[in-house]
Amino acid sequence: MHLYHIGLVIMAAVLWGISGGIAGILMDKGWSPIVISFYRGAIGFVGIFVWLLLHRRGNKGEYSSKAVKWSIVAGFAVACNFSFYFLSISESGVAIASTLMYTAPLFVLFSSFLFRIETVTPFKVIAMVIVMVGISLLTNVYEAGIGSLNIFGIMSGLLSGLSYALFIFGLKNASKEGRPPFVLTVAFATFTIVMFLLIDHKEALDVMFSEDLIWFVTLGIIGAGISFYLYIEGLKKTSASVAAIIAMVEPVTASLFGLVILGEVLTVTQSIGLVIILITITILSTKQK
Repeated sequence: MHLYHIGLVIMAAVLWGISGGIAGILMDKGWSPIVISFYRGAIGFVGIFVWLLLHRRGNKGEYSSKAVKWSIVAGFAVACNFSFYFLSISESGVAIASTLMYTAPLFVLFSSFLFRIETVTPFKVIAMVIVMVGISLLTNVYEAGIGSLNIFGIMSGLLSGLSYALFIFGLKNASKEGRPPFVLTVAFATFTIVMFLLIDHKEALDVMFSEDLIWFVTLGIIGAGISFYLYIEGLKKTSASVAAIIAMVEPVTASLFGLVILGEVLTVTQSIGLVIILITITILSTKQK
């Protein structure tokens, strides 16, 4: 693995964190999270599809059935991740839902060991555990209380994490078979179709005539187009387990976005969690090089 490719994964996660901040602004304006997610993927699809048309090649191998299959898996997994995440928020709150979604490295690490995809080292396990502790502190999950827990909320949160892990494997396998423009076009097309079945179509139409349209476009460009391209390029030389752990810089970026842009305040405990995540990811990235 090269530090360059690890850096691409980190940059993608940073852009995802910024996207979370933009989505937060739109939700504060009253827009549904499902509609926001739909436009994020749909605008990303349009941008990547135009890029694909402008950079077509004669090599038919990049359009193989394997590339299509894994791209569809990746797109469907992202749609499931968003859907289960929002269900978990509605049942258990943001703190618990966020923590459960970021159990994705656990699923990736377990799958890697089970199917012998890559070597699972003690260092990776320790790094994953430390990052999970940092996530718990950053999201203040310990303050949620027993009353916030319910089986449906927990299951939805774990399924969002499992979907996140499936997305990583899908995108990594697809990138081995086809070029990023084609892979992302198929993945985003799948995502857009699935999410279109779930959204409030009237609200989605209202977006087109809203003054917030520029926010939706920005979200799609940053949170889907550019970020996913960086991520798929980074995955080429980065193992799935390491990519899953490194991508946990996303909630850190979202927290810093809220601190700097939205004027939110981080508690001492949250700050400690943030520092823990950053230090662990830095050490892991350096060691993997």
